[in-house]
Amino acid sequence: MDFQDKITAKKWRMTDDGYLVTDAPVARTGIQLYRGSEVGRPEKSFVRVYRPEEEVFDEASLHSYAHRPMTNDHPGDLVTAENWKDFAIGQTGDEVVRDGQTVRVPLVMMDAAAIAEFENGKRELSMGYTADVEFLDEEQETEDGMKYDAIQRNLRMNHLALVTKGRAGNAKIGDRHDPENVPKLEGGRTMAENLKKVLVDGLEIETTTQGAQVIEKLTKQLLDAETAAKVTSAATEETIEAKDKELAVKDAEIEKLQKQIDSIDVDSLVDDRADLLATAKSLHDGDYKGLSSDEVKKAVVVGVLGDEAVVEKTQAYIDARFDILSEEAKFKPVDAVRQGLVSDNANVPNKTVTADQAYQAYENHLQEAWRQ
Repeated sequence: MDFQDKITAKKWRMTDDGYLVTDAPVARTGIQLYRGSEVGRPEKSFVRVYRPEEEVFDEASLHSYAHRPMTNDHPGDLVTAENWKDFAIGQTGDEVVRDGQTVRVPLVMMDAAAIAEFENGKRELSMGYTADVEFLDEEQETEDGMKYDAIQRNLRMNHLALVTKGRAGNAKIGDRHDPENVPKLEGGRTMAENLKKVLVDGLEIETTTQGAQVIEKLTKQLLDAETAAKVTSAATEETIEAKDKELAVKDAEIEKLQKQIDSIDVDSLVDDRADLLATAKSLHDGDYKGLSSDEVKKAVVVGVLGDEAVVEKTQAYIDARFDILSEEAKFKPVDAVRQGLVSDNANVPNKTVTADQAYQAYENHLQEAWRQ
């Protein structure tokens, strides 16, 4: 698989014969972030590829940096002996060294037109190379806690390109086009130079097409969230307003009931209650505590007449039966004979006698009256 990394040449010098000479770090260890389409995983937005030290600083890999042709931008094909004259503007040297976690190589640009572009600001360098990518079943972590999805192995350099723009960071893939528009090498991809300008919060920034898509997506999500928040706020205000209206109605009802209560003669209600309980007690001695007026009347009718007197009867019927019982209690006649008489015998004061006893006393009185 073909890749391109980018670096920026910072220090350089011109030789007497007009060549530009410099050296630069062109590769590093660590995690590289690739588009899924760049590494054969189009279903993934990004793939984190790990370059371990043993691969970057492998002897065969380091040797491949020496005497590589330089090109002005990445060509559409790998550079070979058959086409190097068409693309070469210079070459790398053979003093390839490890510099910390990077690989540093010397280079010389020999093409006047390319050197002029360099002096006018085209100063980034991008390695074109091949490598194998070993994809993992699940993500792993480096010793310093960096997660990755694949490992890059067998790095072999092909050429070093002078480019206008590459992606930030040493030795990162420099593809800056949409995957559909990327000119491809055989089995690989090349780097593009065009950035998109995106306006973010009033600031204009340059980014890749993928970056622009991400920014557009995040911006839309932010706008959607703001819209949802406004809708929620409006709904909350409507709910509060509806609740306020309900409370206003309830307050009006309470005020109306209060006026009705104020207009009622409470003392009269108390007297009526007392009279009802007194009448109920006189008709049937029971416990009427906590019962309503209707329940008191029903309990009295049941107590006097039995349960059948109220079965399937309306409250109006029960009220009428209670009133009848009350009236009967007021006007019930007294049978003096059946109830007995009060004896006038001083020796038995207030003693009641039966009707037969009273009748016998009456006859005795008649028989003995003449004696008096």
